Amino acid sequence: MTDRIAVYPGSFDPLTNGHLDILARARRLADRVIVAILEQDQKTPLFSADERIGMIREIVGGDTSIAVASFSGLLVDFAGRSGATIIVRGLRAVSDYEYELQMALMNRRLAPDIETVFLMAKEEYSYVSSRLVKELARLGGDVTGLVPNFVRQRLADRF
Repeated sequence: MTDRIAVYPGSFDPLTNGHLDILARARRLADRVIVAILEQDQKTPLFSADERIGMIREIVGGDTSIAVASFSGLLVDFAGRSGATIIVRGLRAVSDYEYELQMALMNRRLAPDIETVFLMAKEEYSYVSSRLVKELARLGGDVTGLVPNFVRQRLADRF
């Protein structure tokens, strides 16, 4: 029997407690989860891909069931190269669903053997996004409880 491998893609710029919640629940669905950091040319991230990889590795520690990698190009190609049969996506609100559904349907068209699984954010994280966390930190607001403490410190150092 082969391991069930899931890919949890995103920008993770920065990593939030909402991301960690989805990761923990994805881990219950698969034997191995690959956190896949999207490198996008059209976005200017606050943290480099290497910094984001480091932050995620710091939080997952020695958990060998979680890998961290960056990718560019089509998610389904990365998933296929990784041996994944599951793509995990977190949903916070109805507004996320429409976009995520379109992506899931396109991914299914491109790679019918890879299933997309949507996990609803916990209520306390349903409004948390990396974009809002960055804006709050930039304006000097308190992001305690929204991100891990070491990410909070890195945000403070950056701004």
